Amino acid sequence: MLQLNLSKRTTTNEHHDSSKKTKLSFELRHALHSVKSQIPLTHCVWLLITIFLQIVILFFLIRSSPPHPPPSNAQQLLALNSDCQSGYVYVYDLPPTFNTELIDKCHELDPWKSRCSAVSNGGFGPRATGLEHVVPEDLTPAWYWTDMYAAEVIYHNRMLSHKCRTLDPEKGTGFYIPFYAGLDIGKFLWFNYTAKDRDRKSEMVLDWLKQQPTFTRAKGVDHFIMLGRLTWDFRRLTDNDSEWGSSLLYMPLMKNVFRLSVEKHQNDDLEESVPYPTAFHPRSESDIVQWQNYIRNYERTKLFSFVGAKREKIKNDFRGVLMDYCKSEEKCRAVDCATTVCSDGAPAIMEAFLDSDFCLQPRGDGLTRRSTFDCMLAGSIPVYFWRGTFKGQYEWHLPWMAESYTVFIDNDDVRDTNGTLILKVLEGIHKDKVKEMRETLINLLPKFVYARSGEGLGSVKDAFDITIDRVLKRLKSRRDQYFES
Repeated sequence: MLQLNLSKRTTTNEHHDSSKKTKLSFELRHALHSVKSQIPLTHCVWLLITIFLQIVILFFLIRSSPPHPPPSNAQQLLALNSDCQSGYVYVYDLPPTFNTELIDKCHELDPWKSRCSAVSNGGFGPRATGLEHVVPEDLTPAWYWTDMYAAEVIYHNRMLSHKCRTLDPEKGTGFYIPFYAGLDIGKFLWFNYTAKDRDRKSEMVLDWLKQQPTFTRAKGVDHFIMLGRLTWDFRRLTDNDSEWGSSLLYMPLMKNVFRLSVEKHQNDDLEESVPYPTAFHPRSESDIVQWQNYIRNYERTKLFSFVGAKREKIKNDFRGVLMDYCKSEEKCRAVDCATTVCSDGAPAIMEAFLDSDFCLQPRGDGLTRRSTFDCMLAGSIPVYFWRGTFKGQYEWHLPWMAESYTVFIDNDDVRDTNGTLILKVLEGIHKDKVKEMRETLINLLPKFVYARSGEGLGSVKDAFDITIDRVLKRLKSRRDQYFES
């Protein structure tokens, strides 16, 4: 009995296990059948084959396709800054002895007086005073007593905040050398200084530059410098201690460096002149517009004016001829700088130029003169006496057709008539023509003033903006030619 029961239990268990296996097998088959009913097996196979073939084709296309050409320089510049189509400027961080230390020791820059006021406020000088009855009251904060030779400091400070400045030398189109050569040489132009004294810092800065890979790779063809004084102060030909100036521009390492100055050498293709700084430094485009309207509508009572002083030690001094004639002529307003303060755009200067249709502009220390820009700033038409005063100068900022905004009278003819020819010529210009010439000057005005703001004047380009745009275009062309050759 016991044996029978055990046999039955065993049979029952085996039957139960067999039933479970049969059920599991059935469920698996049912599941597979369900899947096959949703996605047929052949479709799965073809899907896998298709994906594999696409990967293979894509792989061969990538290998066989030529690489995309790198973006052009213009495309790269557009991607970086749409306002910098001319390129980017890299500003060297020179040792302080070549720039900021000169500012710190400003009381040593001139053998007669301190230059600390002249180099203050980023080169704009002290704020102007006494102009309340000369210029519109709300424009007086835009006026400074700016020194005629302060452009080095002005350009350096503007360059540091320029929208197209780059801190990466590999992106630089032009390389700016912020050496205040004019401030440095000013101390050594007089008295018993030697040629070595005048050249010392120029040689030092060039020794520093030749250690820079960015300078040596193209021999300086993409480098530029701003010289705040006339070009003649840097063109000493010999090592004679009695000869004027430094020899900076004749030093071998300066052979390819482009230079800016307030008066250029007309036979030097590597030099360009820029406007002298005036006293007006607009803060915005609206300052420009307000001043333009002011000088356009100003009531002028004199036909012409002369601001200057006789140079008694100079034989046949032409300024003396002009001063004597102006003082004797009812239609001329004279400002004698021997008895009146008229430096750096003083009130007496602006009053005289605002009051006259024309202003007499003889030569200065060179063929050009800061006073010419003070004159044009007031809407007064310059009368000049040497062709080199405008011809070949300021070509980036002023029209080459000087007769559209100036009058030329040969200095020899003026001497021969003791100045009377001046009145004859100026009276012969029709009032409509005078108005037209003044309007030309008014429209040119933004091009020869330096904005107070580090960002410039927005949509209007001032003298600095125009200069840097042209410099970068020039340097890019020179560098391209260098590497192509």
